[in-house]
Amino acid sequence: MKIIVPMAGIGSRLRPHTLTVPKPLTVIAGKPIVQRLVEDIASVIDEEIDEIAFVIGTTAKGFPTDTEEQLLKIAKELGAKGSVYVQEEALGTAHAIYCAKESLSGPCVVAYADTLFKADFKLDANADGAIWVSKVENPSAFGVVKLQEGFITDFIEKPKDFVSDLAIIGIYYFKSGDKLLEEIQYLIDNDLKENNEYQLTNVLESLKKQGAKFIPGTVNAWMDCGKKDPTVDTNKQVLGFEHKAENNLVSNDVVLENSEIIQPCFVGENVVLKNTKIGPYVSIGANSAVEDSVIVNSLIQSNVEISNANLDNAMIGNHAKYNGKYTSVSIGDYTELT
Repeated sequence: MKIIVPMAGIGSRLRPHTLTVPKPLTVIAGKPIVQRLVEDIASVIDEEIDEIAFVIGTTAKGFPTDTEEQLLKIAKELGAKGSVYVQEEALGTAHAIYCAKESLSGPCVVAYADTLFKADFKLDANADGAIWVSKVENPSAFGVVKLQEGFITDFIEKPKDFVSDLAIIGIYYFKSGDKLLEEIQYLIDNDLKENNEYQLTNVLESLKKQGAKFIPGTVNAWMDCGKKDPTVDTNKQVLGFEHKAENNLVSNDVVLENSEIIQPCFVGENVVLKNTKIGPYVSIGANSAVEDSVIVNSLIQSNVEISNANLDNAMIGNHAKYNGKYTSVSIGDYTELT
């Protein structure tokens, strides 16, 4: 089994946090988003993963030179071969997959790296394909699927009238990566675009017309990492899941001086807390120091200095310094508010 992860988008909605770190490598509760994504997929697939292929953007689009190294490390930790491809130009969802054409063979999962999920189903590898879906309150804002006798019959993009509340979350299984590549190649060879892009939905529709049967994979939780507030909420949900699983996310070397940690929280290595209360639902990256502060429901990256703060629903980037009275802040990397 292979996992294909298109992640070439610049993550403009999450700026300033994506000015120096690609959105999929933004750390949530101690792990990059993309690492959590492939780990969750691995638990659902319940099969050996042979290869994880990542499709990234260019350095000109803000992808650091060490991005490939970080991604290969993530694949290695899952016991898989890592491959990294570059999408030079944003030409749509199908084109992003096409950039990894050398890895498109055999059964594969395609997962766009701007979402996380929790699920307790196991993938039926004998199906022609599967599409991960989640029930939503406002289907008109999403692409949705219709079901009949357990199979997906229609794909509808942002329906004005109610047809289904099962939204496509951006994760797909294909029994044949070779067939998927063949259909994408057909789109590109014939320049079949929608809004000047090659769309995966057209590929799905073509496969369905040829007799492929897609089943739904319903998730229990679908967590968005597109903007600051949803990302902070995703951090909260992930910490809740980790706490429920009785996973300890507080480093053994944290220094507590007249301070308290209210679980669930993630606290990285070499963190110093003085006269401070953090939690619940706070993540603090390694080599950070917090003094004379109260922090709840916030996502704080590594090498951060915070003092005299009362934070709630905050997101603070790497190497930032903050000393102030504001509560719900969004501060990018290397920013100082003192």
